Amino acid sequence: GPAAGMGAGQALLVLLAASAVMPAKDSLLNVCMDAKHHKTKPGPEGKLHEQCAPWKDNACCTANTSLEAHKDQSNLYNFNWNHCGVMPPKCKRHFIQDTCLYECSPNLGPWIDQVDSSWRRERILHVPLCKEDCEEWWEDCKDCMTCKENWHKGWNWATGTNRCPWGSMCRPFSQVFPRPKDLCEKIWSNSYKYTMEHRGSGRCIQMWFDPAQGNPNVVVAKYYAWKKRSSQAQMEDVTPDADKATCALAWPVLVLLPLALVVVLEG
Repeated sequence: GPAAGMGAGQALLVLLAASAVMPAKDSLLNVCMDAKHHKTKPGPEGKLHEQCAPWKDNACCTANTSLEAHKDQSNLYNFNWNHCGVMPPKCKRHFIQDTCLYECSPNLGPWIDQVDSSWRRERILHVPLCKEDCEEWWEDCKDCMTCKENWHKGWNWATGTNRCPWGSMCRPFSQVFPRPKDLCEKIWSNSYKYTMEHRGSGRCIQMWFDPAQGNPNVVVAKYYAWKKRSSQAQMEDVTPDADKATCALAWPVLVLLPLALVVVLEG
């Protein structure tokens, strides 16, 4: 009767909906890395501190993390900026901004890399940094002193905070990092990649941005996520997947077509 027809019709719709291949949640966009202080997923934070404030609408960091990011001897990693005398404020602000980007940005997905470390399971690798962001960082820090090229490892932690390793000398940044590229790429073991791309190009990540104009890194992440996928698709053999997709779409239609006809005819 008509009721049976309707029931079958609804069942048909449900089956068709279920068989439509749903796009999976994008694992490269709007994500937080699995690291020491990151939230599990990004979201709004009312009170992000000073230089971390641009991320407040959608952040991977908490207000407390943003506060710690501004301290000389923060609880985040017990890291001491002043290991070769006091780091001048005009230089330090770039390190604070770098910390805010790392802790707060939900737009670093395309560059998240698995690592096996005691304090984090993921890190960022080769994030394409805008030319200006890297060059201003270098310019403002070139006369500052440090004893190491890679700040991720090799410190003397005997006192619980990083000190220069025995036998290393404090030298100006301009000697340790002769070019902006050296600073951006070497200081955090290739977390960043120096690029010739400019701010606002949609092709490089900005450490510094004005939140009133929106977050420029959203489109950058989308572009590189798309690029990463295209190159992965080319690397895999494309044909079997195409065939599989055709089959996936074909079988529900073939199986359900007779059912649909029955429903229509009975109705």
